[in-house]
Amino acid sequence: MLAFDHRRSLMTSFFGVVGEPSEEDVERARLAKRLIWRGFLRARDGGMGLRSAAVLIDVTYGDEVLREARSAGIRFAIPVEDSGREEFGFESPRWPDLLDEIEPTWAKALVRYDPEGDPAVNTRQRAALRELSDHCRKTERGFMLELLVPPSPSRLDAVAGDRGRFDREVRADLTVRGIAEMQEAGVGPNLWKLEGFEQPADYERIVAAARSGGRDRVGCIVLGRGEDAAAVERWLRAGAGVNGVVGWAIGRTIWWDPLRAFFAGAGADEAGAVTRIAANYRHFVDVDGSAAAHRA
Repeated sequence: MLAFDHRRSLMTSFFGVVGEPSEEDVERARLAKRLIWRGFLRARDGGMGLRSAAVLIDVTYGDEVLREARSAGIRFAIPVEDSGREEFGFESPRWPDLLDEIEPTWAKALVRYDPEGDPAVNTRQRAALRELSDHCRKTERGFMLELLVPPSPSRLDAVAGDRGRFDREVRADLTVRGIAEMQEAGVGPNLWKLEGFEQPADYERIVAAARSGGRDRVGCIVLGRGEDAAAVERWLRAGAGVNGVVGWAIGRTIWWDPLRAFFAGAGADEAGAVTRIAANYRHFVDVDGSAAAHRA
């Protein structure tokens, strides 16, 4: 899955917009989405089958892409969360109607969830996600839950401020606990979209949690978190071949640099940006495929 549902971060971190975006800012965001989409199509048409290809795209700036994906029969997910918020909330109060109108393959929700965090915040987030989960189950819509587990200040202090060490030593335990708490609250995604791990054993523990209680058909996919290619490759190789790790959803690692060069006018035209995005996407397809074959 090629992920380009970024909204708030696209405006602030990528384009450097402060405050409300102008019409020109919005058009630049729409162009960015179209270029990423064209890169996806080029990579797919270069040998990837329809069954394995999917996109994660927003309604805000990607409505044109959504229409084309649906028309082409390509599976797609749309986000329902209000972009950039620390606590989960729906972007639109009409989210059930929008899901029914757009008919995505999956409704995707991003939540930042620390099992050791504020109990009131966690309770509110679980309740909102339960509402989404129930709606998807009732309407037979796929539900993708992106569970991010950020380090609390105390947890970060315990590993001397080393985020990499937190990822390696702590995050898997917290992720397992977070999955269990969601499940106990009645939140039942078909896919868990999770930050990557360095060791296959961590993926095995995560999958066991996600599939506990007879949830044998639930899958896990690895997200890119905007990390460099080397880090994402390690995560994919560690997860490849682990039963239950069914794919990945990578975004900024694939398209950030090509789009940055294009919008900066650094000698890159639209065709060049599309070509680089396609090559980066195809690279991760190949990395994942070769790693799975090797482990098999």
